[in-house]
Amino acid sequence: MEGWGNFALAMAVFIGSHALTARPGLKAPLVARLGHAGFGLAYSALSILLLVWVIVAAGRAPYVALWDPAPWQVWVAGALMLGACLLVAGALAGTNPLSFGSRAAPFDPARPGIAGVTRHPVLWALALWAFAHAIANGDLAHLLLFAPMGLFALAGMAAIDRRKRRQMPEWEALSRNTLIVPLAGLLTGRWRPGPPRLVPMLAGVAVWALLIWLHPLVIGVDPLAGL
Repeated sequence: MEGWGNFALAMAVFIGSHALTARPGLKAPLVARLGHAGFGLAYSALSILLLVWVIVAAGRAPYVALWDPAPWQVWVAGALMLGACLLVAGALAGTNPLSFGSRAAPFDPARPGIAGVTRHPVLWALALWAFAHAIANGDLAHLLLFAPMGLFALAGMAAIDRRKRRQMPEWEALSRNTLIVPLAGLLTGRWRPGPPRLVPMLAGVAVWALLIWLHPLVIGVDPLAGL
């Protein structure tokens, strides 16, 4: 059980670190001491280190297969990762005061851009990344690793909405043409896309291809091996 014990400890520390730093009583003193930029850098560095630990621990846990490898897993995981890369590229290039990952201004609620696709593009990208890797691996340890991360990202959307409502008196006006579910605004008529932004889209595709190329070099696993 040593492998499972290390994995359980890594998961507990990873989840606990995110839950604790989200609490205002703990976050506020840290921000006051480090500054917003310093807190962001420290939090990002800690998150990356803990993520590496938990991924390594999952790889060392006893292997319990849940489904057999099949080409469909490669195609589904690849499509989800492409969607994640496009969402992140759109968020970085766009404006969205309703979540994080984008500039807050200038923002036109009548033409919400990436926020019209989904109010929380970066969190959806994290969820797609997590579910893609849960599907591609198909064993118990990686399902226990990635499925909670995906669910945590989805739950975070409602939490951010509640916080933004409290902090922003204009939240209702700014969010009127946005929804959480991707492309739901298009289906309901609340959002109509403008001209496509080719540079962010091409950047997202390029990053997706780069990640596929780097995966066997950095992670040691070829994501296309199952085709």
